[in-house]
Amino acid sequence: MSFSVLTTILSLTSLLPLLFLIIQHHYKTPRIKFGPPTYPIIGCIISFYHNRRRLLHWYTDLLSISPSNTIVITRLGSCRTIITANPQNVEYILKSNFHNYPKGHKFTEILGDFLGTGIFNADGKLWSSQRKLASHDFSAKTLKEFVFKVLEDEIENRLIPYLISTAKTGQVIDFQELMTRLGFDIICRVSLGFDPDCLDLSNPPPPLLVSFDNAAASSAIRGAAPIQIIWKIKKLLNMGTERNLRDSVGAIHVSINEIIQKRKREKLAGGDRNDLLSRMLDAGMDDDMARDMAISFLMAGKDTTSAALTWLFWLLTCHRDVETGIVRELSSASAEKKKNMDFEDIKNMDFLKACLCETMRLYPPVAWDSKHAGDRDLLPDGTVVYKGDRVTYFPYGMGRMEELWGKDRLEFRPDRWFVEPNGGEMKKVSPYVYPIFQAGPRVCLGKEMAFIQMKYVAASILRRFEVFPAAAQKKIPIFVPLLTAHMLGGFQVNICEKEQPLV
Repeated sequence: MSFSVLTTILSLTSLLPLLFLIIQHHYKTPRIKFGPPTYPIIGCIISFYHNRRRLLHWYTDLLSISPSNTIVITRLGSCRTIITANPQNVEYILKSNFHNYPKGHKFTEILGDFLGTGIFNADGKLWSSQRKLASHDFSAKTLKEFVFKVLEDEIENRLIPYLISTAKTGQVIDFQELMTRLGFDIICRVSLGFDPDCLDLSNPPPPLLVSFDNAAASSAIRGAAPIQIIWKIKKLLNMGTERNLRDSVGAIHVSINEIIQKRKREKLAGGDRNDLLSRMLDAGMDDDMARDMAISFLMAGKDTTSAALTWLFWLLTCHRDVETGIVRELSSASAEKKKNMDFEDIKNMDFLKACLCETMRLYPPVAWDSKHAGDRDLLPDGTVVYKGDRVTYFPYGMGRMEELWGKDRLEFRPDRWFVEPNGGEMKKVSPYVYPIFQAGPRVCLGKEMAFIQMKYVAASILRRFEVFPAAAQKKIPIFVPLLTAHMLGGFQVNICEKEQPLV
């Protein structure tokens, strides 16, 4: 493509806001049906443009005034999109009519360069075969034991010593970065059998982590583009975020391919490992598929748990009474066993689990998830679906629906997860009301593993340390929904050792 053609395209793009205003003036009365103001030809792109920096709140506001908690978005340059916070619709999409709602080509195209044909970017028979293999691996007792051993080593031999050192020096640290590095260490050891050893924040992050973050950010920019042709042109010209994506994915592939070849040499030498990559290779999976599967596991395990833990500790600094409740639960466990926490100790910490559930209700690690309709359909609430429509269920908005959580839906109240307000038995909440880990055939295989990891990390910190927001952390943090959500600017904290730790 010549430079003059590119200049023409960019010039036309810059005129879009003016075109929107002209059309808006011409059509003084937009068509509205429980959604944003919508005009002929351009759809709701004017409102979308005005709200592009606050889409989460905009969608949530629109959903809350829709009688069925469902809205339809049509805009120039994008496919028709149905966004729902209706549990009946969510169950229908994720379970009842699952086969009509695959991720679809439009979704897999956006993430294809990054995730390849891994399980989180696959549909049909390819997804089914990967799911069957992964389900077998995740249910294996040996993997669960291996995961807990990795957790114990990372926390007792790396995280705790680092926090002790930080407490003594009084330095301010970014808790979000700390949790991200910890999560990356753990998921690399579990998925790849590779130890990046990146927990010390005084050292620069390892190249694989940097490449992974860059690839995720560039892929998220693709998905958020108001007009999809823009990123496709940038990819064709190898410029900007698309060039960054290509370079980052190339670096990731080189690193993981080297690990794959090393695992094969170890296997020939009689070695035996429990990590997921080794299990996939032992099952006969080819190198490229194993690499893409490993990338999917890294994506799922790196930022989701770190995001939940970051928001949990921020919420605890705002609700010290809740923190006291967790410490009380930890004290009971410590009184029974004067040793490191074991698997059963962690599993039985229901109040801590309720705090994590409440955190992810308000700040879900994945704010929204989309499928694409394979054929024309009708959702349970009466919304018509056309073939090719993007159908999005919206955990962030669902956590803020009064119909689902009551008038105190915006409050952090872990006791809402118990049958009785003072604790006891935890409520069984439908995964279609709370689809944080998806539901139906695609329900997250690592759900149990994620809770064990988050509970172990949180309990280990709260047993020995107090976390205080640093002086610079004054404002309410901003929730940013990329491929996985994060806290804008990080979470700056001071760490203090408790005078009487629970160990």
